[in-house]
Amino acid sequence: MNIEKIYEDDDLIIVNKPAGLLVVPDRFNHDLPTLNRALEAKLGQKIWVVHRLDRDTSGVICFAKNEHAHRYLSILFQERDVSKFYAGLVYGIVVPPEGRIENAIAEHPAMNGKMIVAKKGKLAVTDYKVVEQWPLYALMQFQIHTGRTHQIRVHMQSIGHPIVCDELYGDSDPFLLSNIKRKYHMSGKDEQEKPLLSRLALHAYRIEFDKEDGTHISAEAPLPRDMAACVKQLNKWTKPLSNEQTGEQA
Repeated sequence: MNIEKIYEDDDLIIVNKPAGLLVVPDRFNHDLPTLNRALEAKLGQKIWVVHRLDRDTSGVICFAKNEHAHRYLSILFQERDVSKFYAGLVYGIVVPPEGRIENAIAEHPAMNGKMIVAKKGKLAVTDYKVVEQWPLYALMQFQIHTGRTHQIRVHMQSIGHPIVCDELYGDSDPFLLSNIKRKYHMSGKDEQEKPLLSRLALHAYRIEFDKEDGTHISAEAPLPRDMAACVKQLNKWTKPLSNEQTGEQA
């Protein structure tokens, strides 16, 4: 398994997680390949999980390489002393284009593995900002200040702009070029249109924190190919909207 390393020292390793890969085994998919197992095989040593990403989310993730570093990093994440930034594609025109969502999140009472906004849930705080806005989609930047399960996905659904290809909180429809290109015609060789993106359009692109010795760590992973291809085609075939235009359509 080819895992891209972003940063490594004696205490930790930061990698760019591929979409579709579990971080650790879960009770439903115990025998599937996981990122922690792949890294342990590659490094030839035990590693400790510090935080997690959803299976279909790609991007920056950090593991500890010894127990002392694991304790320190775990406290950093628990105390919210780590800056975590994500990029995502969402549906619709987001108004206002910048804001904060503070909606508590709890487990769905009837559906295992699904979360909902609920007053009796745990506090969840997400800052969002539109990076590029098109008529049907928006490229977003998110910064999460809490680490609730599916936080960004639940929060964006709660304001009416679910993440693209989110089968749990939106729909599983893939991102197709025919969605945005007028008079789209498939090649005569193709029986069915190939999607530009068919997985959750969410990517952890940067984390920042200070190590115990004061070293500042800032690790980034660029947009993966599938999400970058969507952005490229959106800019090619649809015109980005100005602030005035989004205000008129609010």
